[in-house]
Amino acid sequence: MNRKPELLSPAGDFESLLYALDYGADAVYLGGKAFGMRAGAKNFTEEELCSAVRTAHEKGAKVYITCNIVPSNDEIERFPEFISKAANAGIDAVIAADIGIVSLIRELQPTLEIHASTQTGIVNYRTASELYKMGVKRAVLAREVNLGEIRKIRRNIPDDMEIEAFVHGAMCVSFSGRCLISEYLTGRNANRGECAQPCRWEYYLMEQKRPGEFYKVFEDERGSFILNARDMCMIEHIDDLLEAGIDSLKIEGRAKSAYYTALTTNAYRTAIDSALNGEKAPAWVFEEMNKISHRPYCTGFFYGSPRDGSNTQNPLEITNGGQYFADSGYIRDYDFVGAVDGCENGVMTLTVRNYFEMTDELELLIPEREPIKFAPKSMLDKNGEEISVANHPMEQITVITDIDAPPRSLLRRKL
Repeated sequence: MNRKPELLSPAGDFESLLYALDYGADAVYLGGKAFGMRAGAKNFTEEELCSAVRTAHEKGAKVYITCNIVPSNDEIERFPEFISKAANAGIDAVIAADIGIVSLIRELQPTLEIHASTQTGIVNYRTASELYKMGVKRAVLAREVNLGEIRKIRRNIPDDMEIEAFVHGAMCVSFSGRCLISEYLTGRNANRGECAQPCRWEYYLMEQKRPGEFYKVFEDERGSFILNARDMCMIEHIDDLLEAGIDSLKIEGRAKSAYYTALTTNAYRTAIDSALNGEKAPAWVFEEMNKISHRPYCTGFFYGSPRDGSNTQNPLEITNGGQYFADSGYIRDYDFVGAVDGCENGVMTLTVRNYFEMTDELELLIPEREPIKFAPKSMLDKNGEEISVANHPMEQITVITDIDAPPRSLLRRKL
């Protein structure tokens, strides 16, 4: 691969954007208050978008805005004003799924770069090439495409067309995220960013003439999770991703926390840099994946159908097994408990996020560094009184320590 790959991180709000930039993202993707596929995220107002672009550009990073819903007629009519404001904010590209939206961008903002969203469902080089003729610069491939197909797409599309692929995060039971279950059961349209994630729910079988009698679909008494997908994690396979010709490695998670964004960005940044240097990433990079809330991991479709695989015997216990039938819960061994506001002369100011005690097993996550064990010498509350327990979220406390940590370093505790 001739081009240095881009690390693309999610920014569901301004805090997540700042953490993505500090922890090594080359670009971030975010949504405005309309037209995006994550209605549950805080997203960005017009003023916040302008500020986000300025902040990212000052750090040499790019900003992509999502316009990837399936739009109604009314939304098509409102889109010109939206895209005009986004362009004026200085965004670097638009992520779009609908052909009508693509044509409007070309017509109204002809110099604005367009990325075809994963919702477009690109699985072959002919589709990518036709989109290129329409003015699309980058193809965000469907998650269902394997590495062999990606190589073939790369060989058969224009050299200056880029390929982006999701490499980490939640997966959907439906093709390229186009799902009707949520709207059918709850009235919340997944194709308009409102997914209620019914694929994670428990299901039982009931026979029409026996109302109230529920039958287990399989042997677990908690019900069936036949629609529940694993999370994707490709951090141990960066070399394969780069060899296949992927230009941008994308982390899923605009609806997730700033802690999630920081941790995953930090780990993938180190793994990518190690791969580019011809080195194996340090062990802590892989361990980080288990220090964030996640469902059981898999390698998605990159190595074939998830149903066909078996254990790869690695530290993350990643499998190619597709659906996870046991439950839909998250594996969570660590809790994010504090964010560093500043540190000077051995005095750290810290904003508490969740309960922790001085005697807890604590770790400090510093941008683009290996996490370190953290044992405060003492802690003081906002009144300067010594404490051993921090139990007031969003309260600022003082910590006496030998460690010099920059702002937006993160503190976590082992549960």
